[in-house]
Amino acid sequence: MDFADAVSLHGREVSLVPLSHGHHDDLIEALNDGELWSLWYTSIPTPDQLDGEIRRRLALHQRGAMVPFTVIEKSSNQAVGMTTFMNIDAANRRLEIGATWYRKRVQRSAVNTECKFLLLSYAFEQLKCIAVEFRTHFFNRQSRAGIERLGAKLDGVLRQHQLGRDGTLRDACVYSIVDGEWPTVKAHLSYQLERQR
Repeated sequence: MDFADAVSLHGREVSLVPLSHGHHDDLIEALNDGELWSLWYTSIPTPDQLDGEIRRRLALHQRGAMVPFTVIEKSSNQAVGMTTFMNIDAANRRLEIGATWYRKRVQRSAVNTECKFLLLSYAFEQLKCIAVEFRTHFFNRQSRAGIERLGAKLDGVLRQHQLGRDGTLRDACVYSIVDGEWPTVKAHLSYQLERQR
């Protein structure tokens, strides 16, 4: 099993399927739900940038650097967001879950919890990762709180890690879950999912 293989992952609430241009129209609708690109500390594409973002993610997949997914909400059979395995380091059995966004309607719902449960299960149980990372902007308090609710631990802050699209400097908060923590994190996420349903 290769770290960059395209796979589909299925839960009760969502399916994570390989990203394709066929998801474009649903994803445009998802972007418009909350005008997600307007948050200065995120890099979510505008509707007119989405086609290029899909092409970029698919090109990274071809190079083995990313596995991009479309998040399909089962109750509506609509694409409600995107997520990825990125910064893949197969030699060291590590990867990052990131470049994730969801339409506003499904934020803070079982959708995100189940997506992370599916991605982490695959990473630890199929790919045998020793660590999975999450990175987010220092000022993205909602994302940081969500990552911490998963059970990830803050490894540190990479100061001036990236340039933002508006020229500001991004301090990146780096979190991780290591393989020895996965059984406890899995039990926690399973409990959270049952409470959210």
